[in-house]
Amino acid sequence: MESKNTIELFEQLDFKENPFYEKIITNLVDHQYCIVDDFFDLEEVAMLRDSLKAKFEESQFKKAAIGNKTNEVVAKSIRGDFILWLNEAEGGEAEKLFFTKINSLVEYLNKTCFLGILTKEFHYALYPEGTFYQRHLDTFQNDGRRKLSLVCYLNEEDWKPENGGELVIYSQENDLEIYKSIYPMPGRVVIFESQVLEHEVKPVKTARLSITGWLKTR
Repeated sequence: MESKNTIELFEQLDFKENPFYEKIITNLVDHQYCIVDDFFDLEEVAMLRDSLKAKFEESQFKKAAIGNKTNEVVAKSIRGDFILWLNEAEGGEAEKLFFTKINSLVEYLNKTCFLGILTKEFHYALYPEGTFYQRHLDTFQNDGRRKLSLVCYLNEEDWKPENGGELVIYSQENDLEIYKSIYPMPGRVVIFESQVLEHEVKPVKTARLSITGWLKTR
């Protein structure tokens, strides 16, 4: 009976299974993170990268801080990136493309996993040479709305692992700490549980470009 009710609910929601999104869900369930190569194709990455660079050259970015918006502190010893918050309603063609794909994923997650994602926040991020972000958790003591963290890499097509800037995710397995190093290859998207997995960005040896953000519940 429970199975039948679930099927009926999906039919009411005009549900069609998406194998691409189902793979993301499976990895999140099994590992609390997932790595999705080619979430954006190289042409889309180039559009987003060009938009990021243009806005950076126009001095629209600001030095990133730590803490939430009511308690921001710039700390070079902890993180060294520059960011620009994205406004979905006012974005250009590149930003609209990005949010169209993200909104499709969010809609699917809410229909199939009932995550209750209501809002999202994203920013462009540029890590200059020699910068990094120390190990941390994507949640605040007075704000636990962040459900999933998402990073989309916008580096050049010839990006090499020796350029550094890898994302390192830490997790527990059989009471032992394990880690996963993920290189910022163009078009790659990494999604992980914001309130569970600590992570860091290793020092970069050439400028590292991305979009970073969070899918948030009530």
